Amino acid sequence: MGYGNYDKDAYREITSTRVDKPKEEIFTQRTLFGPMDPRGLKVRESRDSDVHPNSIGIIFALDETGSMGDIPELLARKELPTFMETLIDGKFVADPQVMLMGIGDATTGEAAPLQVGQFECEAGLMDKWLTGIFLVGQGGGNGGESYDLAFYAAARHTSMDCWEKRGKKGYLFVTGDEPHLGVVQADIVTQLIGKGPKQGIGMAEIIKEAQKTFHCFFLIPDQARRSYKGCEKVWRAVLGDNVICMDAPQDTSVVAATLIGLTEGTLVDLSAARKKLAGLGKSKAQIDRVIKAVKAYAGTLPDRGSSGDDVGDDAGDEAPAPKGGGKKPGRI
Repeated sequence: MGYGNYDKDAYREITSTRVDKPKEEIFTQRTLFGPMDPRGLKVRESRDSDVHPNSIGIIFALDETGSMGDIPELLARKELPTFMETLIDGKFVADPQVMLMGIGDATTGEAAPLQVGQFECEAGLMDKWLTGIFLVGQGGGNGGESYDLAFYAAARHTSMDCWEKRGKKGYLFVTGDEPHLGVVQADIVTQLIGKGPKQGIGMAEIIKEAQKTFHCFFLIPDQARRSYKGCEKVWRAVLGDNVICMDAPQDTSVVAATLIGLTEGTLVDLSAARKKLAGLGKSKAQIDRVIKAVKAYAGTLPDRGSSGDDVGDDAGDEAPAPKGGGKKPGRI
């Protein structure tokens, strides 16, 4: 998948009709959307084409539980077009192809804990998968969500030309506000997909597997939720500074685009990122928040440091990687 062209005017036209609509009229699924049902899932493909010869696969795995439904809604109302335009107009990457997933809680009997779209370039098709996510709105009560399924699906059920032809990794952004559950449960994968591993896979192990082909990030939407149930601490133990603590959920798309630019080297440092985002029309307040969120990660990359940019040096910055966790993943 991933053919066709992104038309920002077409996407803006789609989102302009949603300004005053309630969420229920945007996300109309009341059951699992059939094409996103993972049963029988083999691979989701991101492929080059004549129009997109340098495709790069990007996955947004969105927590669709009650406390996290604001991010899918923000993306559908405004932010997914913002993400694409930032990448393309800012020349962060040439040919982005985006796949949407929905992630819930498979251990509590939720109706749709794994929902998997396709890699797409066209505005209408991306929007189809985004608004096709069933916002179950459950979760809670068991200390975490089934984020492991996003890493499992990315590691074992994707095929991307960016990696297979050019040795370039794709990007996996998982949004959430709870700890992971520690393990990919073999019986749950078999139940959802139809075929699973012979035994459980530890979270650190499946993340390491996904990191072979993806730059993996966990995005926490705001400061209030970074300490909820020890969320940030648990994730830092397996992802280090690839855990990104934002100040506001509406920064999700710009933070993700900036992380891509820094990793690809199209943003040489944080000062360059600040100038680029200003040139793309982002407000100073949002730029400050974005730079603060990505600063620790930027410090893990060669020649991607602050270059004199001191935003984020206050007490709200991310904690250092925990002792025993060793390295900070960064660009690996």
